[in-house]
Amino acid sequence: MHKFLVLLLAVLTMFSCKSNDENNKRAAKKEVPFVWNGANLYFLLVDRFNNGDTSNDINFNRTKTTGKLRGFEGGDIKGITKKIDEGYFTDLGVNAIWLSPVVEQIHGATDEGTGVTYAYHGYWAKDWTALDPNFGTKDDLKTLVEAAHKKGIRIVLDAVINHTGPVTDVDKVYPNDWVRTKDKCDYKDYEGTVTCNLVENLPDIKTESNDSVALPPLLVEKWKAEGRYDIEVAELDAFFKRTGYPRAPRFYIIKWLTDYIKEFGIDGYRADTVKHTEPYVWQEFRTECDYAFSQWKKNNPDKALDDNPFYLVGEVYNYNISSGQIFDYGDKQVNFFDHSFHSLINFEFKSDAKKSYEATFSKYSKLLDNQLKGFGTLNYVTSHDDASPFDIKREKPYEAITKLLLTPGTSQIYYGDETARPLIIEGTVGDATLRSFMNWDSIQTNEDTKNLLLHSQKLGRFRANHPAIGAGIHQMITQKPYVFYRSYSKGAYNDLVVIGLDLPKGIKTLDVSKIFKDGEMLHDAYSNQNVNVSKGNAVIDSEFDIVLLEKQ
Repeated sequence: MHKFLVLLLAVLTMFSCKSNDENNKRAAKKEVPFVWNGANLYFLLVDRFNNGDTSNDINFNRTKTTGKLRGFEGGDIKGITKKIDEGYFTDLGVNAIWLSPVVEQIHGATDEGTGVTYAYHGYWAKDWTALDPNFGTKDDLKTLVEAAHKKGIRIVLDAVINHTGPVTDVDKVYPNDWVRTKDKCDYKDYEGTVTCNLVENLPDIKTESNDSVALPPLLVEKWKAEGRYDIEVAELDAFFKRTGYPRAPRFYIIKWLTDYIKEFGIDGYRADTVKHTEPYVWQEFRTECDYAFSQWKKNNPDKALDDNPFYLVGEVYNYNISSGQIFDYGDKQVNFFDHSFHSLINFEFKSDAKKSYEATFSKYSKLLDNQLKGFGTLNYVTSHDDASPFDIKREKPYEAITKLLLTPGTSQIYYGDETARPLIIEGTVGDATLRSFMNWDSIQTNEDTKNLLLHSQKLGRFRANHPAIGAGIHQMITQKPYVFYRSYSKGAYNDLVVIGLDLPKGIKTLDVSKIFKDGEMLHDAYSNQNVNVSKGNAVIDSEFDIVLLEKQ
């Protein structure tokens, strides 16, 4: 009996060790480093994504009849958190979410020829220190960030420093030492782009000023009514004492925006209207963002996801990746990467997406490894304010999402790119057509939508599992069939994948001899099957025309 027990224990130990080895291997395989330059970033308008709390749909008597899609539709922070918890983003391979601005918006509406419009989009700030109740509460935001972090998803908020919201019958203008209300931009040169109002009735913050200014009376009155005036003033006093900055308008706003980093541990900011604000403002913003992020990590050592720095991506309207690090105003050139942004939104990709896969992939790989080495680009096919996106009629949704998710650089999925949410809505005026509510019903009822989403999920998860796709080096293997590889290395981590596109359905042969050795077992993540390398080839039999090969 004793010998039997010893033998049984030995067998169990052997199986336990083997099981632990397999678990360790699986765990090691899952430890994929997060790289911002290759991230899969999902951009959504908070009000248009998912309604998680119908009790906050109406606030501040925002009850006027609006133009089509120009009022609040009910989407909120709780709705986003619900989709995080359900795994919607994880299934799509999303590892970062960019939310439209959530700060308190003007209470009233405008009517400038497009119908009555409320600030549903979030870009018309009234009070940077509070959340708009239509979007939710600070507790809601805290819950969202924590839920996202638990799933390895970073949260990027949207920073507006350039302007306040419009003046309405219920929203007073900020004082003259804070904003300019005349001098509309003519965009002819640097001065005519920066020191001016973007459009009529959009007060421009005097970001160039170093003069100390008092708090706007509208905020003093508001904070006192809300019972938090003394707290806000004490925090401002501490901020200006620590930094030594003058009490100029831009530094108030920088303080208010970086508070969201220290309080909630957000991972990045997308900066709005960057080219309309002096370049040094963004250097100052970067400094305070980095400080706030370091303080949050110091105070929350167990919550930090990794050692990545705080992420800053800028919207320099009409910046093209081909320009490298330079943006040209005509009479002045500016490098917005200089101690400011890690990445800029690339307005050129929607045009490059019309080219062949190889032309686009090789171009971006070369630019990111040369002129932009050490920095990144954020590619998109559609957005909330681009009236000429790639495939506005959604006639080529598979091509659009495939090129977006497989092109070097950070990918920006605009909500509904993965489900062909319509971008042409009858009865809308201007950019409202780009901002319909997320097409959740179509996902449930339409087979075409389901299939497109499944395709997007396969590509998105493969991208998330392999930094080589977005942050690696691209190299074509064969032109026909079109097969290429991507490689990425950092420290002890190495990543290598082979991808085939526009392949024949059924049996297809991929030459992988330069990448993988005979006998190596590979996995096709698209058809979910394993294949053994033989005579330098990987032979896959599937009903698909795409192959996503990773080492097993």
